[in-house]
Amino acid sequence: MKKVVRIFLVLSLVFSLVGCSSEGNSSKSEELIVFAAASMTETMEQIKKDYESKNKNVKITYNFDSSGTLLKQILAGADCDIFISAAQKQMNQLDITRDESSNPDKNDFILEGTRKNLLENKVALVVPDGNPKNIQSFDDLKTDKLSLLAIGNSDVPVGAYTLEILEYLGTSIVELEQQNKITYGSNVKEVTTQVKQGTVDAGIIYATDAVSADLKIIDLATKDMCRQVIYPAAILNITKNETTAREFLNYLSTNEAISVFESVGFAKAN
Repeated sequence: MKKVVRIFLVLSLVFSLVGCSSEGNSSKSEELIVFAAASMTETMEQIKKDYESKNKNVKITYNFDSSGTLLKQILAGADCDIFISAAQKQMNQLDITRDESSNPDKNDFILEGTRKNLLENKVALVVPDGNPKNIQSFDDLKTDKLSLLAIGNSDVPVGAYTLEILEYLGTSIVELEQQNKITYGSNVKEVTTQVKQGTVDAGIIYATDAVSADLKIIDLATKDMCRQVIYPAAILNITKNETTAREFLNYLSTNEAISVFESVGFAKAN
């Protein structure tokens, strides 16, 4: 009888341990969907690798594109937990606290208290390997040295900054188009690719993209030439993983994450 009881107790303990082990292994993995400006691709991929290695229950899924395209996708109902834009304009259009001129449709997508300025970037003039046209500064875009310039569409941040630069230079975008000196990209990566492939004489992109693509930076836009390039980030109020989203957004401001951003030329926003 004692032997039977002993066996019963042993079996009970085994099943108990198996149950605990099974329960521990079934901890649900949380997917975090992050919409981020295309210029952040390389750094965010590295950050994902670092973060997931320390947070085994978190799976980060990225959607990289121009901030304007990402905005449209969010407004159309796409699932998204965190949005990081390459300009304030697109974030403002989701923020109910902004005035009517910034958010005319009164869209309300930002989780209260989570919006913050994350990073600062610079707008750069870059050229293909060897710089065949010997372009030395933004001023050369007004000369016969330029045959073809790659820029972003006007509805994406890098394109909007480019138009400000050209206006500062006293150069008409219409005139350049009439001279067939302009080619467009739907996001900064497309512009970067055109320069990298040598199909244009120069391109206007972010300094970080130039570093990531190993392109030579000829000139940097000053604060007089275009607005400060700030990347705002926020959790959306449609998130289904608020706690996880808050933890990841906070991580993006840690020294560990900022060092990754700084490796390609980003700076922490003040």
